[in-house]
Amino acid sequence: MANVFQFLPDIEGEELSYLQMLLAPLNDEKAMQFSMMYRARRKDPQMILVLTLLGFLGISGIQRFVIQQPGMGLLYFFTGGLCAIGTIIDLVNYRRLAAEYNQKQAYEVAQIMQAMGGM
Repeated sequence: MANVFQFLPDIEGEELSYLQMLLAPLNDEKAMQFSMMYRARRKDPQMILVLTLLGFLGISGIQRFVIQQPGMGLLYFFTGGLCAIGTIIDLVNYRRLAAEYNQKQAYEVAQIMQAMGGM
């Protein structure tokens, strides 16, 4: 299982615990497949932070598009990040936004692996 986390070196905290739970029933080959699929979908919290900061330069909502929330992305774009208040909230909560998105992606990848007969 240690080899799997070579592909995901920046995973820590709750995300690490969640992934360990999802990977527990997998053999090493399936765990490697999972980690490669998850790595391709995962969003780094620092990237979310940078995209949120772009909201102060007049390009609000990009972070919401990246985490697959196009409705909120459009709302932020056309309202200037909800008059910058939404952008400030996202700035404070960028780690939570990334964590929620990543957890959803990990669950979806696990479902794909299960459908492929991997779990």
